[in-house]
Amino acid sequence: MPVKNHTKQFSGILKLAQQAKNNAYKNANIELINLYWQIGEYISCKVESAEWGMNVVDKLAEFFEKKSPDLKGFDRRGLYRMKQFYDAYSLEQIASSYNNEADIEIVSAVRTQLNINALSSIKETILAQISCTNHRLILSKTTSQEEQMFYLLLTVKESYSSRELERQIDSGYYERVMLSKRKVSPLVTQLRKDISEVFKDTYVFEFLNLPGNHSESDLQKGLVQNIKKPLLELGKDFSFIGEEYKLKVGSKDYSVDLLFYHRKLCCLIAFELKIEDFKPEHLGKLNFYLEALDREIKKKHENPSVGVLLCKQKDDEVVEYALSRSLSPR
Repeated sequence: MPVKNHTKQFSGILKLAQQAKNNAYKNANIELINLYWQIGEYISCKVESAEWGMNVVDKLAEFFEKKSPDLKGFDRRGLYRMKQFYDAYSLEQIASSYNNEADIEIVSAVRTQLNINALSSIKETILAQISCTNHRLILSKTTSQEEQMFYLLLTVKESYSSRELERQIDSGYYERVMLSKRKVSPLVTQLRKDISEVFKDTYVFEFLNLPGNHSESDLQKGLVQNIKKPLLELGKDFSFIGEEYKLKVGSKDYSVDLLFYHRKLCCLIAFELKIEDFKPEHLGKLNFYLEALDREIKKKHENPSVGVLLCKQKDDEVVEYALSRSLSPR
């Protein structure tokens, strides 16, 4: 039998082994999350009822160390983390974070997302879909119930690794999204919902380590050389097509700084890079590129191209004036 046939069969067996390993890890994490929840609940209830003082938790840690020193994570710090985990996501804590009638719908939505109707259901909630390391990151690096829920849901949706989640938190992704929602212009809200959800109002590319006086060419090269990290910052479903993408209009050649394709939106995404503050003329140039892409490059089954103008800063009123006679996305 040819070797290549064996290789195909071996690959199938390897895939089965990898799936089994992933399932084992997933199940182990579910059991661990369930254990942390139960211990956290027990400690929290004892402390809340004043039956236990905080020194009793210290004694519990000493008990674990004495009776079962091979168990890791049950020292004083670990036990307090379990209590914090339970306190953060118990329905009582969620309800107390939203204490007026206008927030009743929020509490109901959170209850639905977590699906904690009884302690026995913790394994069926999204809490069990996140690794313990990611839970620690969320609880240690956030400052509000809303921010915790934001990163909790985002981690499940995007299947973030610990490194990816930590980077998003450290770059202030939650604050940027909230700021974007508050400042979005009335015109932009007329765009399709799926488009407005894909793009952020602010992007952070500090990982490029560019000098303060960098040029647009330096920015472009930095993004391309580190293309994996910019794709993580942009979000899922972006595919990189090319830099300085050539367009011929009439007898002249033009080029788009960066060109991507978005799988969900089924359209080309043109990025125009500017190291200066937003100017209305930037939008005219970008619209020109979008028209050229739609006429010359876009396939029949694809949606109209979308433009993203990355600039240093912007004046919201100037942007709104510039967009007032055009529905082209920024």
